[in-house]
Amino acid sequence: MRVNRPSAGRVCITSGAVERRRTGWQGALVDQEDDGEYADLDLSDVRAGDEPWRRRRFVRCSFEDADLRGLVTESCTFDECDFTGADLGDSQHRGSALRSCRIVRATLVGTAFRGCSLLGTALIDCRLRPITFTDCDLTLAALGRADLRETDLSGLRLREANLVEADLRGADLQGADLTGARLLHARLEGADLRGARLGADAMVQAGLAGATVDVEQAIAFAAAHGLRVA
Repeated sequence: MRVNRPSAGRVCITSGAVERRRTGWQGALVDQEDDGEYADLDLSDVRAGDEPWRRRRFVRCSFEDADLRGLVTESCTFDECDFTGADLGDSQHRGSALRSCRIVRATLVGTAFRGCSLLGTALIDCRLRPITFTDCDLTLAALGRADLRETDLSGLRLREANLVEADLRGADLQGADLTGARLLHARLEGADLRGARLGADAMVQAGLAGATVDVEQAIAFAAAHGLRVA
């Protein structure tokens, strides 16, 4: 099924040879149709519903202020979608992708992402804790000033992510890939960084007091601060 927005604000929904037109569509069909494709729609009135969303694709859709608490997605994709002010609390996402999305002032308390991609997605001024990321790709994600204290971020791909002034105190970053990540004034006190890929700039710019590191990282830290290890 494919959904596009025609002229005059009317939504054309096609499934096989069947075509239906609605005016002022409020997203009721989104709660019912899996394998659907939706583009350039205002879905701010959509509700999570009781059934999981499976294999649905949303492109440039607005979920601004939407009540998506408890939403379950499986293998869905959201490209360039806007979740400003949305309530995604206690939602569960498995194998889904949120690429280049804006998630601003949203609630993600109790949310779990498993096997998901958040490539290039911005999470700004959001309520995040507690939040779960398992086997996820956050390459190029914008997490500046994010409160991720005591969060398990182990094994995540965070290449070139913006973590400027992020609060990562006590976070578990074991084995995480932070290559090229921006960590200026990020707080990593008490974090576990063993096995993480961390650039020299990050070791100079971030607060690392009390962080747990491995021997190789300790040597790299010393070198980044101009120390000579005999």
